[in-house]
Amino acid sequence: MLLLAGLGNPGSRYANNRHNIGFMAVDEIVRRHSFSPWRSRFQADCAEGFLDGEKVLVLKPQTYMNESGRSVGEALRFFKLAPEDVVVLYDEIDLAPGKLRVKQGGGTGGHNGIRSLEAHIGKEFWRVRLGVGHPGQKELVHGHVLSDFAKADQPWLDKLLDAVATEIPLLAKGDAPLFMSRVAELTAPPRPKKPKPAPQADDTAPSSLPPAKSDD
Repeated sequence: MLLLAGLGNPGSRYANNRHNIGFMAVDEIVRRHSFSPWRSRFQADCAEGFLDGEKVLVLKPQTYMNESGRSVGEALRFFKLAPEDVVVLYDEIDLAPGKLRVKQGGGTGGHNGIRSLEAHIGKEFWRVRLGVGHPGQKELVHGHVLSDFAKADQPWLDKLLDAVATEIPLLAKGDAPLFMSRVAELTAPPRPKKPKPAPQADDTAPSSLPPAKSDD
């Protein structure tokens, strides 16, 4: 069994915040793969379904971001899962908007939701970092993640969420490198076509007709 947790803050006030991209990602996964309706359990909104034949429990902790680990830890202990069975999707300011990285274990990167998870379940869970970009100055980070995505963000955001939901079965079966590769392919802007080179004259062809033979 896989436990898939999207991080965010509950309530309409935060629904479109950059900090809530984890909620947005699991919402799209649940919709795309026809999971069960959401219900309240483990201090979270929960839905169940299957990805690549693997049973999956999706969580959206309702404990607020800074206490996300309480909810995930409760579910993990109930099902007697290991941290390695947990995949967490969350916002990452140190990745460009629309980029994605996956790794097992690591540091918190200053993310309070990840810090809470490490305190409750340890470090060895899987992390799906969803890039939301950095505002440029450290003192602007708090306001940046707690502000809504701009209208200009919608094209790359929609493309990222769609790609994650499409390819998440690969991650469920343990192929993180292929998952990352496929998401990158789906979210990359199309490459401009190179102009075809102009045809070159054949250097072996004679530059002029041979002189006509005389009748002499």
